Amino acid sequence: MEYSYEKLTDRIYVCASSDHRFGTDAFLLAHFSQYRMKDKVCDLGTGCGIIPLIMQKSKPPQVTYAVDIQEGAIEQLRLGLERSETTGIVPVCADLKVLWDRAPLGQLDLVTCNPPYKVAGAGFESVITAQKIARHEILCDINDVCASAAKLLKFGGRLCLCNRPERLSDVMFAMKSNGIEPKRLRMVSKSPADAPWLFLIEGKKGSKPFMRVEPQLYIRSGDGFSEELQMIYDTGKEEK
Repeated sequence: MEYSYEKLTDRIYVCASSDHRFGTDAFLLAHFSQYRMKDKVCDLGTGCGIIPLIMQKSKPPQVTYAVDIQEGAIEQLRLGLERSETTGIVPVCADLKVLWDRAPLGQLDLVTCNPPYKVAGAGFESVITAQKIARHEILCDINDVCASAAKLLKFGGRLCLCNRPERLSDVMFAMKSNGIEPKRLRMVSKSPADAPWLFLIEGKKGSKPFMRVEPQLYIRSGDGFSEELQMIYDTGKEEK
């Protein structure tokens, strides 16, 4: 396996590979989650650990459990941590459907997840097993994610997800079925002329029904990034 090290700041590096890499959606989800320093966090299906590592850029949570079922993903996270100056990231190789020994059940403030976007068998499936797992609901589905989050979150704790617009009803149904009420929704488009390609959603455990739909987020402006996307990428960059 060939690894590369992507620099987030002068002190934080992500170990990436063809099996476990990252994209814009990870930055959008980390920003959307509005994590706080006092939070106890779990990132389910963490892959190379990009979301926990993004959270290290500025005012990191007190602890972040980074969970993935694939040993290769957790190994990449550990390699990234070896090159980085971080605090409170705990790699956990485990199946989110059954969680793990000594899991902090009912104790967490925030759960994040960038889940597989496609149902098993839908669309083109990569021949690489790790990529199949990342893209298709082979080892877990959206209900599994919401069920695990419900067990981990304390009352009033938040679950933040991203997914494709065609899965919005599936995600909202899974949240509600597990006692997590959708509270905040934001669509993401490449430009004002394009239909959304992603949504970001926050649910709150035990909350009453009421959802706020936020202004749409645009990725591009002219030939470059929009000001908001550039701000999201830059958030937490260390001052020189």
